Amino acid sequence: MVKLLNGHLRDGTWYCILAPVIVLVWFRLLSGLHGTYVSVCYYFVTHTLQPIDFEVGRRGRVIGIDHIKELVDLSISNINKHHSDLFMDVRITMVTGDGRSGYRASAAYIAIHVGAAAPKLPDILVDQLAPGGWMIIPIGKVFSDRHFVQVDKDLNGNVEIEELFDVLFVPLTDRKYQLGHLN
Repeated sequence: MVKLLNGHLRDGTWYCILAPVIVLVWFRLLSGLHGTYVSVCYYFVTHTLQPIDFEVGRRGRVIGIDHIKELVDLSISNINKHHSDLFMDVRITMVTGDGRSGYRASAAYIAIHVGAAAPKLPDILVDQLAPGGWMIIPIGKVFSDRHFVQVDKDLNGNVEIEELFDVLFVPLTDRKYQLGHLN
């Protein structure tokens, strides 16, 4: 994936690429799912190994959010190369915005994936989960242990949290921090 991004980003742009094991966790969790989810990373990460029908079904929608416009534009360009029909069917939407706040315009979500480590569980994202929905998110402070966590919201709105395994992830930041981090 580094090759895909090479030459498409301004110098100094700090971005993350998911490890294959994280993609495999997604496939396990998404098996049989036909709903919607919001993604702080990109559709093309979840699309690399399986057709979209596996992930979201014919009625499902994918929302991808990033605060770096160049990454959103690159995602749109890559998807258009092979699956422009997904935009025409409104099955996928890419948004430039602050993923830490989710995307209330299309909430509530059956599944949410957060592609960077939050210092603590973001209530604003838990609030956007539909009853019966779940979220996977890395949680932990910068330069400390981080855990890949699954958050389940039952049909009554009760939330259960399970630590899946330890991970290394870039921190979930604002645009200014991310763009200025390497300068």
